[in-house]
Amino acid sequence: MSLTIDAKLKNRFPKLNALTLRIDGVQVKKKDPELESFKEQVMEQVRSQYTLEEVKDHPTFRAYRTFFWNIGIDPTKIRPAAEALTRRILAGKPLPCINTLVDTYNLASIKTRIALATFDSDKLDGNLLMRFAKEGEQIIGIGMDKPFVMKGGEIVVTDEKKLIAVYPYRDADNTKVTEKTKNILIVVCGVPDITEETLKNASDVTLDYVTRFCKTKKDD
Repeated sequence: MSLTIDAKLKNRFPKLNALTLRIDGVQVKKKDPELESFKEQVMEQVRSQYTLEEVKDHPTFRAYRTFFWNIGIDPTKIRPAAEALTRRILAGKPLPCINTLVDTYNLASIKTRIALATFDSDKLDGNLLMRFAKEGEQIIGIGMDKPFVMKGGEIVVTDEKKLIAVYPYRDADNTKVTEKTKNILIVVCGVPDITEETLKNASDVTLDYVTRFCKTKKDD
């Protein structure tokens, strides 16, 4: 299952890149004591690394913020995913507890500072394409009651039948990970000024965490 970036989008953002990681055989539970303990370790590391005032100035978070501005999103209102989770920790708030898989890739995102979009791969149809949205296209994001309607020009990810994400910050509800999920596809969401090496590291960390806490078998 591959991801292609449309030529028009690549022409506007030549350094835009994203990787995919497929993991089959996951076991998703509501909660796991070992994972909860690891959460505490990650949160303690975050509190020792940053202050709330410093977060926005880290080069990786800054790259996402710049990209958000360039695509018409105010990153002070819609935070890049990893930054939002990091800020939550620094503000003394608990991390979301959704299920073991979502919680695990959230930790990988915090650790690597890279946004991760994760889908139940059994709900996807064919290969993925990243492109500019067309006016009037719609997507119901996770937790949304009504569709988000595109103005046109947003960056979206589609499979061969439907929209699955507004890149890199809103994923579709109908392809989300649940406790019934067995196989997943993760999009490691890059933006300009983030190197492919950094994205590969994020992919490796995510595979390690998911394998540790969701009892997977690696897909070759």
